[in-house]
Amino acid sequence: MTAPVIQPDIAIIGGGIAGLWALCQLRNAGYQAILFEQEALGSYQTVGSQGMIHGGIKYALSGALSNSSETISSMPGVWRECLAGNGKVDLRNCEVLSEDFYLWSDTGLTSRVGSFFASKLLRGRVDRLAPADYPAVLANPAFKGQVYRLIDLVLDAPSLVKTLADQSDGAIFSIDWNTSTLAVDSRQAIIDTPFAQVCPRQLILAAGAGNEGLVQALGGSSPAMQRRPLQQVIVKHEYPEPFYGHCTGGSPSPRLTVSSHRTSAGEPVWYLGGDLSTEGADWEPQRVIERAKAELDELFPWIDFGHCEWRTLRLDRGEPRQSALKRPDTAYVGAVDSVDNALVTWPTKLTLSPDLGNELEHTLARRDMRPGPSADLAPLAGLGQPPIASAPWDTLFS
Repeated sequence: MTAPVIQPDIAIIGGGIAGLWALCQLRNAGYQAILFEQEALGSYQTVGSQGMIHGGIKYALSGALSNSSETISSMPGVWRECLAGNGKVDLRNCEVLSEDFYLWSDTGLTSRVGSFFASKLLRGRVDRLAPADYPAVLANPAFKGQVYRLIDLVLDAPSLVKTLADQSDGAIFSIDWNTSTLAVDSRQAIIDTPFAQVCPRQLILAAGAGNEGLVQALGGSSPAMQRRPLQQVIVKHEYPEPFYGHCTGGSPSPRLTVSSHRTSAGEPVWYLGGDLSTEGADWEPQRVIERAKAELDELFPWIDFGHCEWRTLRLDRGEPRQSALKRPDTAYVGAVDSVDNALVTWPTKLTLSPDLGNELEHTLARRDMRPGPSADLAPLAGLGQPPIASAPWDTLFS
């Protein structure tokens, strides 16, 4: 029996934040879009993120705005519109971990950076706090630095994934590449599954670091990808106060970034990134953990964390290739060179997901692509649906 042919407007491969956001925004724009994921939704980069939605100030620690800081300055406002149900994607059911995010220095800032943060240019984006307004973690007489409040916020990443997935019920499918294939027919990308052949008018690759292999499966060599690794540190402890902040150091990037979470059993966890995670990306885990312990001892000597357990999480950030492996400034959408109907997407960072959705809409419009008639998706039901990925602190401490 010949497998049925399904022709949706859009098929997306990859169920992280890029694919899920694109799925919701494009469906809301009227397209029939479906998504395929080989593991759990949000695996690796998405649930491994700290959930920070930031406006780029952490890229301005040298005392000047860069292209990257300017590009994303509007993003917290865009996300807040979505959280209120007024944006292109409805995030009203997403859990917000914190509406406040802090930038602190364990000593005084340089005069250049201090003057820059106080300038009219950053008014409304950075507020210096008086000691009476410090978060509990820094409200100690032993702390002699400075504290600023940023416009950033922090979301629970698994909650974000579930919120997006719930809005696309019936359009998300598991795929096993041992039994399904990505193929090319007359310069058209198609997906062959055991239940149907999917011939989308447009294929979108949104699989993060997995995009490299998908482009190769289509016989393509462009767009090229780069990997920027990092190794985050997770410490489960007994200190009850949550904290979300960047510590400034001697470099233009944060010395240490802290976000607070809780395991499914309610145990407090600090998730540590910043220079710690990038400089220690290829170290042995125990070496990164020892560095993290030293950082917490130096930056928070007044805190008793109680009994601690330590783990690390190594991730590869998949991105469009840049000269000298620099961090891209914006979300990216590019055409696969070997076919006529496939795009590769990388949001570059969680914060820029709305920017990615908009760029996809603009790209489809430039390709004169408009919503078409809906295809019957019933044959794909046999593929099943992928689960939501667990947070790393629930898997690594189990």
